[in-house]
Amino acid sequence: MKQVILSHTKPDEVISVVREMRKNGMIQGKDFDFKYEPATYDTDGWEAVSPRQTVFTFYDEKYATWFALKWT
Repeated sequence: MKQVILSHTKPDEVISVVREMRKNGMIQGKDFDFKYEPATYDTDGWEAVSPRQTVFTFYDEKYATWFALKWT
């Protein structure tokens, strides 16, 4: 299992990536999974403590390599 992180990605961008992966024959739940993590902010809500990111998990390393070369 290999993880690839896309930082600063908006939800609509993530969905576009996932749709293209499915179009290329990858199966969610078998070949990959993903988790969108919104930005977290400090207590006053103005400064981001951690940026938004999406964590893609691949169950075969060849897919992780392909993804990293194409999307990062």
